[in-house]
Amino acid sequence: MKQKTMDVIVSVTIRCESIEPEVALNQKPVNKPRAIVFRITTWAMAMGCFYLVYNRTEKAAQREGVTAVEYLVNFFQGADWLHWLMLMIPYSIVFFLVDAHATWRVIKWFNTSEIKLANILPIRASAYILSLVNEQVGKGAMSLYLLQRYKVPVWQAVSSMILLGIVEIYQLLIFSAIGVFFYYDLIVEASSLLPLTSILGSVYLVAFLYFPFHILYFNGSVFKKSTLRDKQIFHALRQARLTDYVLVLLCKAPNLLGAVVVYTLALDLFSVDVGFGQMMAFLPVIFIAAALPLPFHAGALLLWTVLFPSFPEVGAFSLVMHTFFVSFNAVIGLVFLPKANKELFIESRV
Repeated sequence: MKQKTMDVIVSVTIRCESIEPEVALNQKPVNKPRAIVFRITTWAMAMGCFYLVYNRTEKAAQREGVTAVEYLVNFFQGADWLHWLMLMIPYSIVFFLVDAHATWRVIKWFNTSEIKLANILPIRASAYILSLVNEQVGKGAMSLYLLQRYKVPVWQAVSSMILLGIVEIYQLLIFSAIGVFFYYDLIVEASSLLPLTSILGSVYLVAFLYFPFHILYFNGSVFKKSTLRDKQIFHALRQARLTDYVLVLLCKAPNLLGAVVVYTLALDLFSVDVGFGQMMAFLPVIFIAAALPLPFHAGALLLWTVLFPSFPEVGAFSLVMHTFFVSFNAVIGLVFLPKANKELFIESRV
């Protein structure tokens, strides 16, 4: 099974890279020095985040007269792992189903009306495996499938992935804004290390000023002579209306609301006293930090300890949660892998 999985990953990677050779010919050479600088910078920032988290954990351990390692071992030994698994496994399955449904809706609306949810499930699941290797390869598998089975141009398929990404970002912003509004005092209390109220306020302002322009630009109401929106990579954005964004957001909302509930209950199983209100205010902000291009989601790791200064060990907790989540999603992908392999490489040839 392991060898078969690797064969599929390699095959998909190669075929994704060769979908549109004319695109590759038109691309500019990669700026290697800039890429190296970016990689060094992101790794340095990640190491800095890990150092700060470790430093806070070590101080908490010293207050209890133990080492940082002993402090974390005690933290994890006291967890109710059985109930944690009973919580995380159903959540991961529900997340996959909601995610696949939202992806299917967008593809059905903007790429091909013929596609069925049953067709998307194995491809979306297998993309979780590929995303362990490279997130772009996972998206490439979706584009490859739509090209081979439904003759959807690659960039039009990518445009749907972009629309989903925009909705995901605004979903986090909207839910975090709601949480901050109702639990503003919690944000102020957690702003001892970072000016979170100012940072979040600025982010909300920019995001919510941009979105009306986004809608007006891509439907042609402003900058009518602009040709940028005519490119295939913006196909879904040109077709989408405000109601479409709202509907996609509603399709994806159960996953974020479920995450708030699951993280609240999971922290309780680790003997960390956190209320639903705190999770509602903090978790979307943490997920936004997780989207930063830092290795190991180091931005989110640091933000956990900033938002919960009394519990520095939640940084390690977040790593466990994330590692299990992506690993179990990959297991779901393995279950669907034979069907995905069949649809990608066999049925598409018929």
